[in-house]
Amino acid sequence: MPFSKLEGTGNDFIIIDNRTHFISNFLSKKGLNIETFVQTICNRKRGIGADGLILIEKSHPANFKWEFFNADGSRASMCGNGARCAARFAFEKQIAPKEMTFETEAGLIKATVNGRTVKVLMTEPYDINLKCKVITENKDIKGAFLNTGVPHFVTFVEDIENVDVEKLGREIRFHEMFKPEGTNVNFVQFKSGKLFVRTYERGVEGETLACGTGSVAAAIVFSKLFSEEPPIMVMTRSGETLTIYFDNQFKEIFLEGNTSWICDGKLREEIFG
Repeated sequence: MPFSKLEGTGNDFIIIDNRTHFISNFLSKKGLNIETFVQTICNRKRGIGADGLILIEKSHPANFKWEFFNADGSRASMCGNGARCAARFAFEKQIAPKEMTFETEAGLIKATVNGRTVKVLMTEPYDINLKCKVITENKDIKGAFLNTGVPHFVTFVEDIENVDVEKLGREIRFHEMFKPEGTNVNFVQFKSGKLFVRTYERGVEGETLACGTGSVAAAIVFSKLFSEEPPIMVMTRSGETLTIYFDNQFKEIFLEGNTSWICDGKLREEIFG
């Protein structure tokens, strides 16, 4: 089974061209479900290792359609860095032109590939609540909630380096007020002209080196609260920068950053036992 692995500002993804739908036949043959398939491939000890899996499939209204899975096998409707990696893969594999559209569960996504740099038009944010308070055992955490394709809670902190992202992020992610689907959690600090963001990602169940939808969520909240004009530079945990552009109505929001094509390979059946 051929695969490619790409990463965008520290978010890494396994991408498989599934336009012939051969994976469904493989799953039937092995007696596997898609969740186990994804978990096995994304396992960093016994698989290839990734934050998520992207399947590229045929589409009639767009250049292609994707199925996106988090590392735990759950589906996600949108992933900003995943979208950028998928766009580059599709362009270099001659599946789509330089300027393309593709289907996601969050709607049609537009993307432009310029070498390693990829810019995607994100979905319009909704369910914006700038005065959201999460009550935990130890303290009340003030922040904002919005959906940028997937749900995000954004809270500003004084010292981003000393935040316990794993512990506090998990507590907020599974909090009663965000049930049943939960939320991603972003800790944000503005310094040196950039927005520093650390994200606990739902589905990965831990901190990732970057989160595209989370960076967009943080930039939108920052702009609304402090009247900051775009573009907004977001410094991810990987040390790389994402740039977020948007109009006055927050209807056209673009996410731009670099990608890296890590490797191509072939997956052997014995990984599944």
